[in-house]
Amino acid sequence: MPKRFRHIAIAATGLAIGVSACYYNNVETESASEATFLSSPEHLALGFPFSEAVQIGNMLYLSGQVGNVPGTSTVVEGGIQAETHQIFENIQGVLERNGSSLDRVVKCTAMLDDIAEWPAMNEIYAEYFPGPKPVRSALGADGLALGAKIELECWATVD
Repeated sequence: MPKRFRHIAIAATGLAIGVSACYYNNVETESASEATFLSSPEHLALGFPFSEAVQIGNMLYLSGQVGNVPGTSTVVEGGIQAETHQIFENIQGVLERNGSSLDRVVKCTAMLDDIAEWPAMNEIYAEYFPGPKPVRSALGADGLALGAKIELECWATVD
């Protein structure tokens, strides 16, 4: 397995311990164990093969977000900073639908198509975390979903 996918496989294995699903607006609900898999109807309509988030206890694990226009698979134009702004709008929506917010984010992983754009991304990132900053990892990638310049994954707490 290539190095860049090892940590994703390990994280996915850890999240797959409990099995359940819960979709917004009562689209579909199954209850089984400690993990709750969450997706909005808009996310489900896009046909992506992953949940928007998984809740285990008081932790909410968000799938990586790219700067797509909500409800579409079209990434916003304007480069890394425009995409980073859109990512945070998308993340805020997922967090709020699931009882959390940006001030409850404790961990982020940033994947950049071009690591040289890290300073430009950081300018926008810092705007969304003006106080204490979540822990974070960042890495350069060789291509991202939908041709995005950045993908951001977050973990947050919920009540």
